[in-house]
Amino acid sequence: MGKSDKNIKIITKNKKAYHDYEIFETFEAGIVLTGTEVKSIREGRINLKDSYAKIVKGEVFLIECHISPYPHAGRFNHEPTRERKLLLKKREIKRLVGKVKEKGMTLIPLKVYFKNGLVKVELGLCRGKREHDKRAALKEKTVKREIDEALKKYKR
Repeated sequence: MGKSDKNIKIITKNKKAYHDYEIFETFEAGIVLTGTEVKSIREGRINLKDSYAKIVKGEVFLIECHISPYPHAGRFNHEPTRERKLLLKKREIKRLVGKVKEKGMTLIPLKVYFKNGLVKVELGLCRGKREHDKRAALKEKTVKREIDEALKKYKR
């Protein structure tokens, strides 16, 4: 663990994305939130299951990310699935525009975490896996797990 890893607290991971998509590259992005959204995220009330990122007029937005309303906010609460702006450098966005235009490439949020007190989103540049790819990955994972278990028994 490096020096910068100490200040990172992972809130949620998008496990479905690792199963459904082949991840080529990852990017760290800030996110524009309201106060009640940050409080809900601190409590772990965020769901990335069906969310994705979209580039519109040179800006990146997080779509379909569900942040549950903060229970103590009353009438000042936020809308749970509103579009949220992601903060990336201009050259990163230009590079992503070119990559996303390739056939089948998309931006998927992989995890949300706190880094030095700020909420960050890890975006993955992904391509959807086909059904036979998913089966092959699952088979490979089970074989690896069985080998690791056998090695543990052998070392004892």
